[in-house]
Parts: sequence; C-alpha cells; structure tokens
Amino acid sequence: MKRVANPTRSTWQELCRRPALELEFLDGRVKNIINRVKVSGDEALHELSIQIDKVSLNTFEVSTEEFNVAESNVSASLRQAIRIAADNIKQFHKAQQQETLFVETMPGVQCWRKAVPIEKVGIYVPGGTAPLFSTLLMLGIPAQLAGCKEIILCTPPKPDGSVNPAILFAAKEIGIEKVFKVGGAQAIAAMAYGTASIPSVYKIFGPGNQYVTKAKQLVSTEGIAIDMPAGPSEVLVVADATANPAFIAADLLSQAEHGPDSQVVLIATDKSIIDQVLMEIDQQLKTLPRKEIAELSLQNSLCLEMNDEEDITAFVNEYAPEHLIINTKNCDEMAELISNSGSVFLGQFTPESVGDYASGTNHTLPTNGFAKAFSGVSLSSFQKFITFQKLSKEGLHKLGPVVEEMATAEQLIGHKQAVSIRLNKQ
Repeated sequence: MKRVANPTRSTWQELCRRPALELEFLDGRVKNIINRVKVSGDEALHELSIQIDKVSLNTFEVSTEEFNVAESNVSASLRQAIRIAADNIKQFHKAQQQETLFVETMPGVQCWRKAVPIEKVGIYVPGGTAPLFSTLLMLGIPAQLAGCKEIILCTPPKPDGSVNPAILFAAKEIGIEKVFKVGGAQAIAAMAYGTASIPSVYKIFGPGNQYVTKAKQLVSTEGIAIDMPAGPSEVLVVADATANPAFIAADLLSQAEHGPDSQVVLIATDKSIIDQVLMEIDQQLKTLPRKEIAELSLQNSLCLEMNDEEDITAFVNEYAPEHLIINTKNCDEMAELISNSGSVFLGQFTPESVGDYASGTNHTLPTNGFAKAFSGVSLSSFQKFITFQKLSKEGLHKLGPVVEEMATAEQLIGHKQAVSIRLNKQ
C-alpha cells in the first residue's frame, strides 16, 4: 500500500483517483452481444451459453423441481442466516414507505405527490467465484415491498446447467419465481429488449463483471433505466489510537478480496497505527483464500497519515467512498460532518461486512466517487413519483390571472388561452 504523510490539498485529487476501469475496449464485443440478442433472441442466448458458459440448455427458466432441489442443498444454518438477513432488510426498507403528500398551495389549488411502483424490473446476480445471493436479498426485497408487478432474475448457469442453490433458495424465500439461467452481457440485453423466454423490463439492477457493467451502460443510452453507475468495490477506514489494528486490517482485506481493481484506503491519525495495521494485514493475508486477489488490490491502495480532523473529513468528502468506516473515539461526532458516502459504519464493533449481508441497510451503493451525487439503492429506487393537481372554480379564479400574466410575458399565448377560455366561460 502506498503511504503518504499529511498530504497537501493540492495532491488530494490525484490521491482520490481510483484504479482505472478501462471499458472502452469492450465496446465492440459487448455491442455485438447486445445486437445478437436484440435480433435473434433466444437463439442468440443458446449460442452464447454454449460459447461463454460452456453449457447447452433446453430451457432458460428455472423449474419448480430445481427450486426444491436447491433448498435441500442449502444447509440449515445458511437457510436460517438468510431468513434473519431478509427480515432485517425487510424491516429497514419497509420503514422507507412514504404516504402520499397532499398540499393546498392556495385556496382551491390542491397538489399531491404519489409513489407508484416501477411495473417491471430485472435483477442480475453474479454466480461465478462469488455467487452473490445477498445481492438478491438487497434488490428483491425492496422490489417486492414497492409493489413491482413483474420481477425477473437472471443469473449465470454452472457448467452442469444448474444455478447456485443459495441463490435459488433466497429467490424462493422472498417470493421471486421467474429465474432465468442466463449470465453476462447477454442477460442484460435479454432483460432490456426481451426474448421469447425472457420478458423485457423497465429498469435493471445488480452488479457484475466488466462485461455486465459495460452492457448496462450501453442499454441505458437507449432508454432502459439502470440502478446506478457501477465500478469496483471500495472502502475508506478512518482510525485513531483507540482502534484495534487487527479490526482495521480485517476491514481493509474484506474489500480488497472483492477484486484486483478494488481499492482500500486507511486514514490514520498516527504513523504507528499504520505500522501496526500493515503488520496485521501481512499476518491475515496468509490465511485468506483469495490472497492473490487481495494482494493485487492492495497495490492500488493507500495509507494516509492525517492528524487534523477538519482535513480528514474534508478528504473523506472529496473521496466520497462507497463504504466508510469511522473507527474513532468520536465516531458519532465525525459522522455528522460526512456529506459524501454510500454507507457509513460507526465504531469498532461495526464491520462493513454487516452492511453487506444482514444489518438491514442496502449494499448496492455508488462507487468511484459517485456518492457525491448518487444514493445507494433504497425502496424509492423501485418507485417513481407522480405529481397531481386539482383546482376548484375558486382556485382557478385566484391562480388563473397569475398564469395568464406569466404566459403572456413568455409569449406563449396558447398557454394563456387555456386559462382565459375557462375564466371567460364562468
């Protein structure tokens, strides 16, 4: 990890730069996949399954029997863990439901705003080296709570044509019945444009590799909504002398193991903290199954020594981390100064992992500095908001002249006439 002591503000922009995610070279290949699915539908999906996933499927949709077999292949302890996590996620997102807001802006002029579900949504869940059944909980549960009429799930098949059993158990547990064994960019294309087997949707959610990321970017240019811009996972940890170095090291490694292009950042108030954390990282790496991946990530990562609290919070807000852990004595006070972060974890007993799985908050979060303008996925991500207005005769008499005056000033006489014709008829 690169070490920098008390970096000047002039260097912050460079220090906040993430490892480059080069997706331009994928343009041609991903566009080709998307166009094949767009034109040939299921036929293209069959060909791509053989070519990319090395499996030939008779049907893409997961059967009832496959759901039942999957449940028997998930341990009782994991089934219970999934149920507890699902309950916490449901509680947190259910609390986000909003009542319709009614406002009478002036006598006889009533306005209101109503949340309505996005009718058709698609969820993508990776199923490779890290089958993210937790992501299905994070996306499927708020989609159900929002009232989305059609929720479909795409996830890649294994070489034997099956789907990871934990993914199927989680889907069944939260009531998602339409699951399709399609992965990669072709899954995004299928959900965007529809095939004979897979219905099209209005908005696509979920993480994936660089092909999935690129496919989501491309379909979004054609009017298909996506959850948010995506990039490699990241965490920033702020620590003072009260923090346990072993805890800090574990938190950094928990994100570093995501992928070689993930980035972890430590801001410590003292040089000795960094020394201790780096020693702990060396020890903990030895037992990490994804050691090689984590080591590559650490090459892109930073240790910053900063002892001015104002500078620390300013740097955090400039970096705008996906995950922020504040492991300091005054963590609650420092948290109040944070304006740019996807999700914040406070104190030494709150590892980022709890948010990834089971605390109840959502783990689908903005990366690569997008937390400056984007929020993580929430219940409202699966809704759209429609405004309404209704005027009485009295209301139009009071408000109409205002509109006439403004429309005349903008030289939009048709707008004025739409009001005047009503006022003159009364």
